[in-house]
Amino acid sequence: MSAYSTIVVGTDGSKSSMLAVERAAKIAAAFNATLVIGCAYYETKEDASKTLRQDSVTVLGTDPAQENLDKATEHARAMGAPTIRTAIRPGTPVEALMSIVNETNADLLIVGNRGINSLTGRLLGSVPADVARQSDCDVMIVHTVN
Repeated sequence: MSAYSTIVVGTDGSKSSMLAVERAAKIAAAFNATLVIGCAYYETKEDASKTLRQDSVTVLGTDPAQENLDKATEHARAMGAPTIRTAIRPGTPVEALMSIVNETNADLLIVGNRGINSLTGRLLGSVPADVARQSDCDVMIVHTVN
């Protein structure tokens, strides 16, 4: 396994996403890697309603997204992540994470497994499954919910 230098993790402020942040921070500490914590947001309620993803937290606007990132950054710092950056992107979680991964030339993307076994996830796709298909870097899906 090659060393990871840039690790991206997504958060929506949920408890399960914070478990993914915790795992990502520990891996970043082990590899002395930069951890980039990303959060997606919808610009309007209409944009959010188009996704039909009822299994994820809907973040409207940059203020709630920034609050999620602040909380996740504090948690990652407590877990020993040496260097932490944050990124907020409009759009779906998949669009935002893929944008962040590509912009940062990430070596590893870490996401929680929430939604992967839901009916919506099976019918429409889940964030973990979708990013795993689209990503050019390694993807780690952290078991965060049963």
